[in-house]
Amino acid sequence: MRLALFTSAAAFLPVAAQAEEDPQRVYLPDDIVVTGDLQGYVGNDGSTATRTPTPIIDVPQAITVLTIDQIEDQGVTQLGDALRFVPGVTMETGEGHRDEVFIRGQETTADFYLDGLRDDAQYYRSLYNIERVEVLKGANALIFGRGAGGGAINRVSKIASFDAPEFGAAAQVDTFGAFALTGDLNLPATDALAFRLTGTYEEFANHRDAYEGRFYGFTPTLTAQLGANTNLTASYTYDDDQRVVDRGVPSLDGLPLTGFDETFFGDTEYNYSDVEVHIARTRIDHAFSESWSINASLQFADYDKFYSNIVPGNATETTVSLSGYESGTDRQNVIGQVNIVGQFETGTIGHTLLLGAEATSSDTDSIRDRALFNNGADTSVTVALEDTITVPAFTLAPQRASATQLSTFSLYAQEQLDLGLVQIVAGLRYDRFDLESRDLVANFDGARVDDRVSPRFGVIVKPQDNLSIYASYAESFLPSGGDQFTVLSQQAEALEPEVFENIELGVKWAPHRGLLVTGAIFQLTRSNTPAVDPLTSLTTLDGESRVEGVELGLVGEPVDGLSVSLGYTYLDGEISDNPDPARIGTVLQQVPEHHLTAWAHYDVTDRWGLGAGLIHLSDQFASNSNAVVLPAHTRVDAAIFFKATDTLSFQVNIENLLDEDYYASAHGDNNIQPGTPLNASFGARLRF
Repeated sequence: MRLALFTSAAAFLPVAAQAEEDPQRVYLPDDIVVTGDLQGYVGNDGSTATRTPTPIIDVPQAITVLTIDQIEDQGVTQLGDALRFVPGVTMETGEGHRDEVFIRGQETTADFYLDGLRDDAQYYRSLYNIERVEVLKGANALIFGRGAGGGAINRVSKIASFDAPEFGAAAQVDTFGAFALTGDLNLPATDALAFRLTGTYEEFANHRDAYEGRFYGFTPTLTAQLGANTNLTASYTYDDDQRVVDRGVPSLDGLPLTGFDETFFGDTEYNYSDVEVHIARTRIDHAFSESWSINASLQFADYDKFYSNIVPGNATETTVSLSGYESGTDRQNVIGQVNIVGQFETGTIGHTLLLGAEATSSDTDSIRDRALFNNGADTSVTVALEDTITVPAFTLAPQRASATQLSTFSLYAQEQLDLGLVQIVAGLRYDRFDLESRDLVANFDGARVDDRVSPRFGVIVKPQDNLSIYASYAESFLPSGGDQFTVLSQQAEALEPEVFENIELGVKWAPHRGLLVTGAIFQLTRSNTPAVDPLTSLTTLDGESRVEGVELGLVGEPVDGLSVSLGYTYLDGEISDNPDPARIGTVLQQVPEHHLTAWAHYDVTDRWGLGAGLIHLSDQFASNSNAVVLPAHTRVDAAIFFKATDTLSFQVNIENLLDEDYYASAHGDNNIQPGTPLNASFGARLRF
């Protein structure tokens, strides 16, 4: 097992306890966790799922954790690339300008979090300042509020520590010419004050014609011990991303169009995106006693984004249709959150009590202009299908302009009872969701207020400390207006929220220190879904879909020197109810029946190591039309690691070792992203 360079302070723990003991050892049994700085591929901290000090083995919910060791071994720098190795998560193309995923069959652009606080704008997220990535499966509004119907993705930040000064730097370049440079500096100034600075610069390139771009970002952080029982952390992140917007290839005869995997179906002078992100956060932790503590967080985020693109549509053997638009979004979010945690006993019963409140405010201005062809007469145009697409002249006309103000207020309570053989997790969350919207083009002012109560209940049976068998039920909701809430139409104003219900049975077993085996079966039902009645042409809330599945996982060190992360999901997702009988039984989009992920690192000697990875997805439909199939594919990766000295190491990562032709993701039937062919990246890492 390899040594992590920097460690994160355990969240939600009393400061006095952190000072006296290893922060994980406070609440994780010695025989089932990796303690101290040793990390490997095992994630043991389940506090994000409960907002309390809870080991992951005692959370009644499937969770996948990508540690910094695994992320570095795979040589990935962007969140989307890392998530490809998470079972049950499939990638949407995100229209070539944002992170977008399906979790247990539920599509989202907004269920992203940073240290447990919402980070919901549409952009690509880098991993240069991240300690680990947590994917929490299943509906759970108790912790995250609205959305998160299929699950939530939380990034845990690197923070300043009081250990000795440490420095890390890395560089990598691939065979397409893309490269990345990163730096990480931790400086303890005094016994009570520490600083950290992380930063990166990347340039993008791949096999696709015309694709390029660059990203840079930096994050200074501060940790201050304000007293024996009080800690303060503060950080600021600035990310700047510019890249070509690549909408992929169209389909033909029910399959992705072949023979044009490198062709750029856009305008090289017009297709681009520009994003600036500012996120400032502060958090204070205070321990009133050994039993009671409080933490309070405040986050301000500003997202300024613009993108423009020409988009492929229907294709024939000789032609392809094109349309286009440009869009701008300016959003400011303010989030305040307070959690009170009590850990105490009444007789033989152990209690972990959570009382919390959260308030958010979000202001969003959005515009969208549409491309018009043929002197402004048409919104699309048909051109010759060639290796280089010629885009005719076009003009732009306003299509949408809106301003929204969203405010939410939440109260939640959760009790975790330890009865010995049985543990119970139960809680309720109240959310008030207040959305005001002005459509400047349609000249419509919309407003809607939703009040929701969301339950969570779980029972855990523990025959022994390293084994948990659980059953759980949880709900979440999604108000009308979509997950971005950029505009509220007159039709959406009248609609109640959609409801997600997740029923799950599972097992978590740690056969030895540093190894975790998991399994779960689940049913996720999405109801109150808007659907059009074919007889009346009216939108009703009679739509329903259901995903039933099985998830298996093994992560950690089965034997000395071998780190593995293995996962498998079986998903059966379809529309289960609809006012149009013809829609019932429709298979949900981008939900492969079988999804297998695997990654392993084996240390051959003290200096040499080998890595191997595999991603397999069975056939999946590009959209709910079920008209276009993304064929099954298997991608094999490999890696070689060499430790030159105690401070300097090198690695080579090979993606798509067998050079398989495949299509990795889609956005509808005619924006399909070809997979990357055989390529290699070469990296060096310096630590001291």
